[in-house]
Amino acid sequence: MADGMLDGRTVLVTGASRGIGRATAVVAHREGAHVVVHYGSASLAAEQTAAELGDRVTLVQGDLRDPVQRQVVWDEAVRATGGVDVLVNNAGAWLPSEVDDAGLWAKGWEANLELNLLAPADLCREAILHFRARGGGVVVNVASRSAHRGDDAEHLAYGAAKGGLLALTKGIARGFGAENILAYAVAPGWVATDIAATAGADDDGAARLPLGEITPPEDVAEVIAFLASGRSRHSTGATIDITGADYVR
Repeated sequence: MADGMLDGRTVLVTGASRGIGRATAVVAHREGAHVVVHYGSASLAAEQTAAELGDRVTLVQGDLRDPVQRQVVWDEAVRATGGVDVLVNNAGAWLPSEVDDAGLWAKGWEANLELNLLAPADLCREAILHFRARGGGVVVNVASRSAHRGDDAEHLAYGAAKGGLLALTKGIARGFGAENILAYAVAPGWVATDIAATAGADDDGAARLPLGEITPPEDVAEVIAFLASGRSRHSTGATIDITGADYVR
């Protein structure tokens, strides 16, 4: 059997109990990685994922909305494995920011920025400091097509937070490339996840997409695993759109 792209590497995937995160954990493990499966509250789903993977897997729990728990997640991942080579910031949520209600507007912005931007930013900082001491590493941030085109009227803060995540990714790539720290982003469109279900994606909607189907999370995971491998170092700073041609830049 040929060596996997990620043989001997440790990959921390946030929000890995379901959706894109789970698919990424499965693909990274297939490619030889030791996978740190992070989860927030979905303990049963995370345990099922770990059981499916078998060996080379570590479970880490923490609410990434809490800065203290973000630090605990990172520290535990490093302590349990001896060191992290790849950070995949996947955890996030499609949270509303109601325009017509000032209170809900403020709460929506706070929640989106905390989970969809500040949490991955804090983990990126920890990764940069950690990678420096190890001679390099890789960050892959999961953004959204909303980062390019904006989101709908009820999710303005979500699109803005994901746009900030893209800017963060580019800044890391430009600022730390000389230290062999690589940073990439992926920007999915409709993916068959809980977010898509919440947003009301259905078979009729899928039929109107260019490929006639909502993107499987495995398609996103395959791209993440390739970027994590470092096989295309000079793509650092790039954002890969994964929308089935539904949104094309």
